[in-house]
Amino acid sequence: MSRTTRLLTLLQVLRGKKRPVTAATLASELEISERTLYRDIAELTALGAPIHGEAGIGYVLRSGLFLPPLMLNADETEAIVLGLRYVDQRGDEVLSKAAADALAKIAAVLDPQAQEALRNPTVMPGPPGYGFPQNAVPLNVFRHAIRDQAKLHIDYADAQQVQSQRLIWPLALGFLNEVRIIVAWCELRGAYRTFRTDRIAAASLQGERYPGRRSDLLRTWQRLMQLDENGRFTPDRN
Repeated sequence: MSRTTRLLTLLQVLRGKKRPVTAATLASELEISERTLYRDIAELTALGAPIHGEAGIGYVLRSGLFLPPLMLNADETEAIVLGLRYVDQRGDEVLSKAAADALAKIAAVLDPQAQEALRNPTVMPGPPGYGFPQNAVPLNVFRHAIRDQAKLHIDYADAQQVQSQRLIWPLALGFLNEVRIIVAWCELRGAYRTFRTDRIAAASLQGERYPGRRSDLLRTWQRLMQLDENGRFTPDRN
């Protein structure tokens, strides 16, 4: 492994660690000596990498450094390309454009071996679906409400066309094979619910943020999904 490759690999490893990691662990993972590791960290720090180290605790890469994906191998490249092509098939216009832009950025920094995996992948997504039902409310309305943690009033019709009005705390958009859904806490039900976006006739912001952190609420919903003993998930459980 060349010195440049080793330094980039060290940064990639540190970027993937959520907590401080000891020099011994890093050296073992990179298959180098601890002396070499200390020298590499000193060099990266001198170049401006925000690596913080504390005796007895280890090293951590602080935020503030963007690393382009220069070190992708063939399998990693194909995994990313496959995922982006699924997004292009199943996402809306915003996500499809974002997927194309991301793929172009990734392609620009890949090494020759990964470029070949990009041009001639061994994995391909299935054929596009039959399309999605039309939405009365643009998905960007839900995106902005999710990002702002804004309460949202919706007019909704369930699978039996029963009309209801809900005040929800939008948490995430879900892109399924045939429908799009919004995951939310429903004040009417006092519980988590999923709503098909094509069955929302109208939506309006209430000018009020919902309490707590969206990430915590979403993790709670995910845990409940894993513990659900009622069987198959349905996208219109209200």
